[in-house]
This record gives sequence, structure tokens and C-alpha cells, in this order.
Amino acid sequence: MCGIAGFVGSGTLDDLKRMTDTLIHRGPDGEGLWSDAATRVHLGHRRLAILDLAGGQQPMWTADGRLGIVFNGEIYNFAELRRELEGHGHVFQTDHSDTEVLLYGYRQWGTALTERLNGMWAFVIYDRDRRLLFCSRDRFGKKPFFYTVQGGTLVFASELTALIAHPAVRATPCARAIRKYFAYGYIPAPLSLYEDIFKLPAGHSLTFSLVDGNLRRWQYWRFTLEAEPAVPADAESRWSEELRHLLSEAVRRRLVSDVPVGVFLSGGIDSSAVAACAVRLLGGGRVNTFSIGFEEASFDESAHAAAVAKHLGTVHHPHVLSIDLARQLAPAICARLDEPMADSSLLPTSLLCGHARTRVTVALGGDGADELFAGYAPFRALRLARLYQRLVPRPMHSAITSLVATLPAGHAYLSLDFKLKRTLRGLNHEPRLWNAAWLAPLAPDEVAELLGGPMDVEDLFSEAIELWEANPQLNLTDQTLQFFTRLYLENDILTKVDRASMMHSLEVRAPFLDIDVVNFARRIPSDWKLRGGETKYLLKRALAPWLPREILHRTKQGFAVPIAKWFREGSLDMPSANNANVANPSFIAKKIDEHRAGRANHHAYLWSQRVLDTALARKQ
Repeated sequence: MCGIAGFVGSGTLDDLKRMTDTLIHRGPDGEGLWSDAATRVHLGHRRLAILDLAGGQQPMWTADGRLGIVFNGEIYNFAELRRELEGHGHVFQTDHSDTEVLLYGYRQWGTALTERLNGMWAFVIYDRDRRLLFCSRDRFGKKPFFYTVQGGTLVFASELTALIAHPAVRATPCARAIRKYFAYGYIPAPLSLYEDIFKLPAGHSLTFSLVDGNLRRWQYWRFTLEAEPAVPADAESRWSEELRHLLSEAVRRRLVSDVPVGVFLSGGIDSSAVAACAVRLLGGGRVNTFSIGFEEASFDESAHAAAVAKHLGTVHHPHVLSIDLARQLAPAICARLDEPMADSSLLPTSLLCGHARTRVTVALGGDGADELFAGYAPFRALRLARLYQRLVPRPMHSAITSLVATLPAGHAYLSLDFKLKRTLRGLNHEPRLWNAAWLAPLAPDEVAELLGGPMDVEDLFSEAIELWEANPQLNLTDQTLQFFTRLYLENDILTKVDRASMMHSLEVRAPFLDIDVVNFARRIPSDWKLRGGETKYLLKRALAPWLPREILHRTKQGFAVPIAKWFREGSLDMPSANNANVANPSFIAKKIDEHRAGRANHHAYLWSQRVLDTALARKQ
């Protein structure tokens, strides 16, 4: 796991050094800088040493010096690929570096290399013979990749902060990206916070020609659901066994490391499944598990984590934090976020990563299971949403919404009033916008009021609409699966985990996003994921031999801290109402007053505004 940066065009070695210096948290174990004045190619790398500690330095070159690479990530099937490549006559210099496998894999298969990879990656390969750079990002976007072409210079980096450290890069806030940030709670790829700076979307590659400056970007993979999957007569037993095997193999691949590995354990289904696999592979006494607990009961899962650890026999490392300490750390965590995202679970995720890093360098987590197997709260809301749309006349929607708005605002985790108000806000739109509206910090009319001018809902939610209209044959559950897997997972969940873990130089691996597990989930019908209001139906059946019933069937709890309460009590600073980043500062003042008075719970918006203001202030 590392940080990469570089450019082709104007700039000096000092500029490259300045860029990589901003990435030291991603790679505290070493630095590599390379530049060629003749071609004006500059490649930089910060290393977090995980595999082949002695031989994995970067930039790495083939023996003949014709291909070079800077790489951030891990390739879990590198050993199999290496044996195949050796069969083709390629001779490796390192002992067991997955980075070198990418170099010779590109030499053998060209840009089709990505189709053979099982892992997470963002890399740049410099092909001297063809005079081009080949850049790629993994299927789900676990590893970040920002790029821009300005003044004829291509600049790339793992983080925006590193990219804008190059003197040729202008960083002008992008109005469209900011609108979408308030509509989604994140900035969807390929947009970034700044004009003309882009994120390479998940499952995409690009080439940049040194000959004519031509940049070509294409999609090499996308998550799709099989339209009419076959269901065998013994589906439950067969699929359960297959899922247990695939998940175990995914965990086995991710336990390969030359540094200590642990497992995140919240006590929920997903992390418990990963821990159970690790224990079956290694034995409980060799598996270190980590959890974060909080003193406030409605946000604390530590007892559930402890119960799972006891059941599995892991070496458990719980850490209970006071809410006051978490609140005090919030500003520093936000300041290191790089690009704004409104998901406040970044805070406990960062605290968990910092706790784990005291003992391990790699941790396995349960990310991806909610998206692949229908685990989120909106999946349970779909049936009631359909009934509401069918039975309640449209003219009554506004009256019902206004009535529910009078309920007093609660600040416990997912309080009843919060769920009702958020659900009804989504149902004021057509089904193709439900998921986006349910998660949004602001409704479209509020975005318009805050930022000024009319708001085009079609443009505001264009990514969600495009996903919906690209698959009109899918049922509502599958459409929701597509939304969470192709939009929310990349731009929120994986971004959050990457930023939180890299703040502490910790690599986090996601066994549920192993390509074999993903391909299995793609061919399972939706009623085996969501059945009668029960989420993760098949996953729970598959894990029944390994985990207690009380763990498999307890109510899902997100990873959260009481932001709403902090804002209301004044223990966390509100965003400034004297705000140059918006067209209508009085909108902020109104939201602050309503929240403090307890008339409404605006914590999602207030947090998103605060994070955005922090991000924009760093560039000023």
C-alpha cells in the first residue's frame, strides 16, 4: 500500500518531491523519485512495505529498463500470475513482489492485463518503447487516482493535495461538483472538487501519449447483475456452501503478507464473517481482532464485538473511547480528509484504524457485503415505499411530509423521527431518485436555495438516473443493488475507508470484494438477498454453521458517532453562517437555529457544510 504521484511535461524533481512529501502518511517506509529530462517524465512513490520488504522498491523497472511502474495496492493472485508469466519465459528479479507481476503482465498481455487481476490497485506504467503511460484503477475504486491535463502537462496523484502541489495545476472549485456533493454526500467520479481535475472512475483505464498528448480513457469492467439467473433445486444448501468456500478463499488470499495482519470486528454480520474465515484458516489464537466502542449506548457495538470474539476465540483488542475524545479529534480528522465527503462515520473509522495500527499494518474488513447482499436500511424500506406510492395520492404527500416534520427531533442513532422524515423526503420523488434522495444531505430545492439559481434535478442526480435507465428491466431491489454497488460503494464507503486507514498508514483489505465472490453475488437472484423484508438472506444462511443466531439476526447498526447531539449542545463547532462558499448564507443560519432549538435534525447537512468549508479553506 503506497502513495503515487508524477507528471509528464513541465516541472522539476523538486516539484515531484513536493508532491510525494504530501503522501508520507500513505508510505512512511520509503520514497522513490525518478525523472528523465529528455522525455519530461517524472514518477514518484511513497512506500508502505507489505510484501517483499527487501525487493519491492519503486519506481520499479524491468531488467531491460523498457517498462517502469509506480503502484498503489495489492494483487492477491500475483503468485498464480507469476507462475503463468514464468511459463511464458519472463524472468523475475524480485523474490515475491506483486508490483513486478504487473510489469511483466503488461508486457505479456498489454492493457488487457487488468482483466486478469484480483486485487485493488491504482498504477501507472511507463512504456518507453510505445512512448506512453498506461494508468488503471481497480474494479470498485478501492485505491484513488486523480489526474489533470493543464497547459499540456499531465499530472497524477493518489490524492488531490499531492496533485495541486504541482505548480502547473490550477485548483478552482467546481460549482457542479459542489452541487452534487450536497445532493449525494460525496463527489461522484469522474468529478473532483476542482475544475478540470478528475478522478479516474472505478473499473477504468487510460493511456497518455508522449508523442501527441492524446489521452484516451475507457471502461474495462462494470458491475452488472444477471438478468435471469438459474436457480438449482437445492439452491440454499449449494449456494451457501459455495459462498462459504469463496469467502474463505478470499480471506486466505488477503492474509498473505510479510507484516502483521488483523481483522476489524464490529460484531455485525460482515466483519464477523471475515473473522470466522480467518479463524478457520489460522486458528483463533493467531487472529487479532479490533473494535472501537463508545460510552453512549445507542452508538456502542463493543459488547457485540466482544461476544463474537469470545465465540471465535480471537485475540481481541477492544478500545472504548469517550465521546468527548472523539469530538475533540473530529476537526483534525476532517482537516486531513483531502476531498470533502459528508459521511460522518469517517470519524469512528479513523479511530478504529488508529487503534489497529498500534499492533498491525494490515487489517481485513467487511466492506462490500451490504452492497452485494442487500444489507442497507433502504432495502427494507422498498416494500413500504411501493405501497405508499400505490396507495397514497400524490396531492397528500406534501401534507403527510409537513405533519411528520412537526415531530420533535431525536438525536439517538437512527431515531424514529429521522427515519420517517428521511424516507418521506425520498418518496416525494419518482423511484429512480429514491436511493439518492434518502442519503442526500439536502433535497434538490434546498441545494438551489443554498447555492442560488434554479436546480436541474436531472443534472443533479445524473449518475443515479443514468444507472436506473441503463437497466430498465431490473426490479426495484436490483436497481437499488446497482445504485449502492456502482455509485455509493466507490464514492462513499471505499473512499472513507481509504482516507481513514491511510491517515494511520494502515492497509485495509476487503474480502467481500474479491472478484470471485463478486461474480457469485452477481448471479444470485435478488429474492435470495432480500426476502420478506429480511436483508442478506443467503449470507445469513451460509454463515449459520459458523456464527451464533443472535449475531446473524440482530438489528443492523451503522458505524456512527452522535454528530447531531454534538452540534445541538455546542460541543462541535457549527459551520460559519458568514460563509463565502455559498450564495445564501442565511440558509446556513436557519439550519443552525432549527437544529439548536431541537425543531429539526440537520446534522447531515451541517456536517457536510463544515467538511466542505474545511476543504476549501486549505487551498485559500
